[in-house]
This record gives sequence, C-alpha cells and structure tokens, in this order.
Amino acid sequence: MESQVRGGTRWKRFAVVMVPSVLATAAVGVGLAQGALAASFSVSGQQFKVTASHLHGEGFAQYGGIDEVYTSVKGDKKTKVPVAISSFDKATINRMCQSVRTDIPLVGTVYLRLEAGNDEKKPVEAKNLFIDVAQLDADATFSDIDIGVAVKDKTRGPDIKPGESVLPGGFAQQARTADLYGVEQTAWATTAGTFTLNGLSMRLGTDAKMECY
Repeated sequence: MESQVRGGTRWKRFAVVMVPSVLATAAVGVGLAQGALAASFSVSGQQFKVTASHLHGEGFAQYGGIDEVYTSVKGDKKTKVPVAISSFDKATINRMCQSVRTDIPLVGTVYLRLEAGNDEKKPVEAKNLFIDVAQLDADATFSDIDIGVAVKDKTRGPDIKPGESVLPGGFAQQARTADLYGVEQTAWATTAGTFTLNGLSMRLGTDAKMECY
C-alpha cells in the first residue's frame, strides 16, 4: 500500500497500533506526552476493555504518544507507557461495553461493567473524542485516508490541545470517516467534549464473565 491512499479503504481485522519505531522515538525524545489528557489528568494503573458492534467516526486522526500511569492501585509510583491516540471530531457507537477489573486487598477481584447504545436507534454519541489505545482489533473501512502525514500538518480530527507534548513532525494518519466493526479494544484513557450514553446500564460483580471479552 502506498503511504497515502485516496478513496475508500477496507482493512480486515485492523489493529490500531502505531509503528514500533515511532513509539520508541516518542518514548525517548518526548519524555512525557499525555496525548488527549489534560495536565491534571492522572491515569490509573488499570487498563480497561471496550467492545462495540460498530463505531462510526467523522474526522479521524491517529498519532503516537506517551501516557504516565500509576503502576498499581496503590497510586504510589508512576511509569510511562506508549499509546496510539485515536481521535474523532464526532462518533456514534452501537452496542458498547466497557469493563475494568480491580484487585482489592482483603476483598478480592471485582469487575465493573458498563453497557450503552444497545438500541440501534439510540447509539452512544461523542464529540471531540480521544482514546489512548494500547490495542484495538476490528474490521475497518476508511474514506479519504492519508497515511504518513506529519502530526502538525494533519487536517482531520480534533485539534491537539495546547500544552501537549507531541512530535510535530511525527507519523500520523487521518481520514474523513472511519467505520470500525467488531471492535475489541484495550485502552488506558478516554476523554471527550461530550459523551452521551443512551440506555446506560452499570453493575459490579465478582464473576470474570462480566468482562466484555
């Protein structure tokens, strides 16, 4: 595939991860880049899982970054982890599930599970959405995609927030629209200007089957 592709592009089982060399450069050269997160946002030491039957995004961009996360639920130490920052001007999500596992001393393992957008006519809606992704697998279709654009020259997706530490000439990709099907994702953090969870259902339990996948 050429570095830049015009028109619709379908990728089967697309894994949203940046080129390893790009992440290595970011980790060494930037120090701390919190991606979409505000300066006061401390990332927990827990990744969370997300599934969705369909995510439709308009104004998509993706680039590398580094999140500073706590090493455990104790919150006494931090470390830096590479992430792929996926951003959308706006997105709708059908049949979204989010789960997080927490090991609590003297209590055991507890799972938090959240579901929303199960009604096809009332999907989850988000604006100025940023997802700090560790891993994502999906079937994907992109319209008017540019692969290899410099971060500072991208024209799609929300603006990089003032004060963020990124590589201006670093690797990015962007598209007019992105459709992801059969999403299975592990992430460190999600931020959005607005996040509307239609049909929200949330529960706690100790059964490992409560995880989204």
